[in-house]
Amino acid sequence: MTDATQSVETDAGTARVTWHRARKAAPVLALGHGAGGGVEARDLQALARVLPAHGVTVALVEQPWRVAGRKVAPAPKTLDAGWRGVWPALAGDGLPVIAGGRSAGARVACRTAAGLGAVAVLALGFPLHPPGRPEKSRAAELLGAGLPTLVVQGGKDPFGRPEEFPQGPYDLVEVPNADHGFAVPKSADPGQEQALEILTDAVVKWATSLGPLG
Repeated sequence: MTDATQSVETDAGTARVTWHRARKAAPVLALGHGAGGGVEARDLQALARVLPAHGVTVALVEQPWRVAGRKVAPAPKTLDAGWRGVWPALAGDGLPVIAGGRSAGARVACRTAAGLGAVAVLALGFPLHPPGRPEKSRAAELLGAGLPTLVVQGGKDPFGRPEEFPQGPYDLVEVPNADHGFAVPKSADPGQEQALEILTDAVVKWATSLGPLG
């Protein structure tokens, strides 16, 4: 259930946070969207539906460029500025915050989490490289997060299949046959609903394994 939608002024413009709260005071999982879509993405919505029942509040963060109705995401430094500007609202209750996001939002989380005081990082569909350009690796962002990190990656993600990821201080869970948006073919086994269950189950297990946060 959506509890509230909150507008937040940042140096990059007005951002928006949609809260899906757990019943009791709980850690916050803040999730940013990708460069090609918003918080309606299937993985973000699945986590917003499932995690509050497991004691984790989910905050879906819309970057200022999306709130303003623009079609193209700005440069990484502007995305980082928007995310940093929202952080005081995310951490305002004094509860621990996990920085997360999908695709470009995962990159933002990795780049900024330690400096903002996050307790962990969740990277959904981390874009390890542009499609067909493995030499353009962004692994340094992931490896430099400096916090407990979970990557959930589609088995057929053209931005980086699980086997392409380097060894590092993070956990990685594969969603079989899933693409960059965690869609699976109609004939796939597991199917779409089960694929999202793999994703949400992995995040619940990881988040609870972090122990007392803060």
